[in-house]
Amino acid sequence: MTTQPLRTRRSGPQTASVVTDLPFTPQLVKAVFRDVTSLHVSRPAARAAASVTRTVLTEIIDGARSAAAEEARTRLIPKDLISAIDRNVEVEVGSAWYLHSPTFHGLMGEMRNADGALVSLRERRGARTPSGVAGAHRFEAGVSRLLGSRGVRAVPAMVRDLDGIASVFLTDLARDAAQVVREGGVKRFGTVSLVVPGEPAPAPLLKDPLLALSTRRGDGRTVGGDDVLAAATMQLFGVLRQRAITEAAEMTRNPSAADSLDTRRQGAEGAHARSWSTLG
Repeated sequence: MTTQPLRTRRSGPQTASVVTDLPFTPQLVKAVFRDVTSLHVSRPAARAAASVTRTVLTEIIDGARSAAAEEARTRLIPKDLISAIDRNVEVEVGSAWYLHSPTFHGLMGEMRNADGALVSLRERRGARTPSGVAGAHRFEAGVSRLLGSRGVRAVPAMVRDLDGIASVFLTDLARDAAQVVREGGVKRFGTVSLVVPGEPAPAPLLKDPLLALSTRRGDGRTVGGDDVLAAATMQLFGVLRQRAITEAAEMTRNPSAADSLDTRRQGAEGAHARSWSTLG
């Protein structure tokens, strides 16, 4: 598929390059993939998945930072997360997390069954906690690094929400990447564009992005980098999708910078995982 040159995100002096800073290690990404598939996951695929997740989280954090700045705060709180999602529909991802977070309970509305009886929150969650929710604690170290790279801090509840959104989103991404492998390419087509009333529709940001990934190469036992990019086209849309795919493609082409960070981060992630209580 055709990609554009990597674009560095706007930020202050504390922001690291997307090429040299992946907050989530390939080992963590592969652990998430193991939750949903027995397929082998290549290192390019792990880097691509980590990069896509980083791009999504960065966009959410930047939106929350803007909301906090309006109240002259540098410490993010849960309502800043709500504001970020309200202002940018492209970042409404990892929705399975919303049923497990107090931040979103008041926004979900009532749900009733066929008999008109109110469905409780416990019933809506289902009998089994999704793996993305159960494993959210594994993302705390990476989320903390990402917050620091954007020059902000967050209260524990906000960090927990970002952990959960990252975990659920990556779990969904892994599940879709495995589906791409099994089906031999992207089988779900469609796209969404945001248009301002009275103005012409924007030109496509990618040249036939879904058609370019409609068929795949390689064996049927390994998730590759292109499979993750294909999954990203299914999970995201708009400008965020373009940026996520572009940055992930660049990451898979320039892996050496990220490799040097992996080893020293694994220990930190393990320490955070042991000290963070999981949601039930």
